[in-house]
Amino acid sequence: MRNVQQSALRRGIRFRGALSVPKRKKCFNTNREFNVEEGHAPTDLRTDCSVRIVGMSPITKSRGRLFALIARDAPLAVVFRRGPSKRVLLVYWDLKTDKFIEGQWFNGRIYERRCDLSPSGKRLIYFAANQKKPYYSWTAVSRPPFLTALALWPKGDAWGGGGLFTSENEILLNHRPNELELADGFKLARNVRIKTLGTHSGWGEDNPIWDKVLIRDGWHQSQDGKANRHGLRSPISWTIDPPLVWAKRNRKGKGEYELQMQIKGMHVRNGPWYSIDYLVVDRVNNLLFKLEATDWADWCHSGDLLFAKDGKLFRLECGSIGASHELESARLLIDLSDRQFKQVTAPIEAKQWNGRFHL
Repeated sequence: MRNVQQSALRRGIRFRGALSVPKRKKCFNTNREFNVEEGHAPTDLRTDCSVRIVGMSPITKSRGRLFALIARDAPLAVVFRRGPSKRVLLVYWDLKTDKFIEGQWFNGRIYERRCDLSPSGKRLIYFAANQKKPYYSWTAVSRPPFLTALALWPKGDAWGGGGLFTSENEILLNHRPNELELADGFKLARNVRIKTLGTHSGWGEDNPIWDKVLIRDGWHQSQDGKANRHGLRSPISWTIDPPLVWAKRNRKGKGEYELQMQIKGMHVRNGPWYSIDYLVVDRVNNLLFKLEATDWADWCHSGDLLFAKDGKLFRLECGSIGASHELESARLLIDLSDRQFKQVTAPIEAKQWNGRFHL
């Protein structure tokens, strides 16, 4: 991904998230209450901030695009349900029971590939923007399935942003050195530590966060891609041929299956930003099946294949992979395609760094 984006940047193209916003001023001293659903920036710690799948047609219009993050030390995940384009719902997912808890909506843009879950799945760091005063864009930590900020760092543009959990209490923040000050009204828990994300912290777009998360979680880049730019009237701004390929071996059993993510293009007109196909291959790279135009896919801790398409989440049990017509046995877990924006207030327990709260 790094080489593809750098190639494009050398041609003068700014990839996703390069917002045109006024220079941020230090105007954080405000008493307005933050409301996550309306997309206002938080100002107080205590306020809210060629194989077809049976029954699935190719995407013709958005039914809500899904992207998930899986906690590395717990059977938990969060799902970002985006749609319309500037409204995002956060959903908590218990991977043991496939129970889902729908949390807060955000009226704005969340850059899901610059987000991360803590190892326990109890904390989320995310990068958001609404292009409104006082912050325009910011990185925040919350307790899923809520987006109400426990800590908030103003950003002001869409270069960089977001962060990584190196442990439950250490965060690498993708901000420049002059962007590390918390907004007024916020403070860290006593045992939480913040560091910058390397020497070029605060720059890039989905990379470097997405690349680092993929590598940490067991993916490796098996093929570099070559980006080709197209004209303004083209249905896609960039095609990547050959595609950029990331691969991840199933860690359960004998590791005989590999999931491949093929990134074929960027900025599809009236479509997703990334054009991605997922493939499952055997140990000698024979194609078993292909998930075309799929929003997201990954291996579960159990070895099952999880994937999202057309606003729906599916589970294909590991034992069914390699069988004839295996995709027909994929189980629909939840259909989020019809969800509509609504106001949701976080409970008081979700506005505290520690402690349990009942959902």
